Amino acid sequence: MATTIDELTVSYTEDGKEVVKELDKVVLTKGAWSTIIYRFQDWDRSKEVYGPEKYTIRRYQKRNGEYVQKSKFNISSSDQARKVIAALQSWVGDE
Repeated sequence: MATTIDELTVSYTEDGKEVVKELDKVVLTKGAWSTIIYRFQDWDRSKEVYGPEKYTIRRYQKRNGEYVQKSKFNISSSDQARKVIAALQSWVGDE
């Protein structure tokens, strides 16, 4: 279990192969409840290559000194990411 924000990751290794490769992460909020957005790729076993970039937003709660994932939202494609961005920009504007 992670005890610091820096230790949190979506990277995952199975049978010696990194099947989820974290490319980047941005911490959106810190504290007892923390929110992080990750950019990652999944390993495609049939093609033996990493697939297209995906994105996920994870929410963590720090309890007893360790971060526990409480929720997640997966953005499965660049097209879906652009739609999320467009919606947020139309709501938030240039505040």
